[in-house]
Amino acid sequence: MNATDPAAPPVLHLTRVFDAPRDLVWLAWTRIEMVLGWWGPVEWPAVKVEQDLRVGGAWRACLRSPEDGRTLWQGGTYREVVAPERLVYTFKWDSDDHEDGVPVDTLVTALFAELPDNRTHLDFTHAGLKSAESLAGHRHGWTSTFARFDAWLARQERNR
Repeated sequence: MNATDPAAPPVLHLTRVFDAPRDLVWLAWTRIEMVLGWWGPVEWPAVKVEQDLRVGGAWRACLRSPEDGRTLWQGGTYREVVAPERLVYTFKWDSDDHEDGVPVDTLVTALFAELPDNRTHLDFTHAGLKSAESLAGHRHGWTSTFARFDAWLARQERNR
């Protein structure tokens, strides 16, 4: 499941380029009012976010299905907060009604690099996933979330 060690837990690695300056991308990941505009996949957008943005501080988010109103809570603890370039935090579902089953702590690392023309490169890793099914589910969730983020950034640009 892991290219370097088949017995190791799966790791999701994604890269994206966002058409926005790194400072805006950083703020969008670290300010609750901005996070609420794009966090979560299209089927499960965030409806509540709490965060204590400091090393050792906690974060939580509630995702809600627009289809049937069900909710999923996720949360963790910040391990590294280096503005505007690095955000590392644990990630865990609150309950076992998710494809992961019994929740486990995983680790998200988001690296933000400034590119020419006011663009930002994201190097994103979600490590410690439980299974190939979990990897596939998180790949879909994060890919959908980043598509929502692209759309949110485009709206910000239009409103400037």
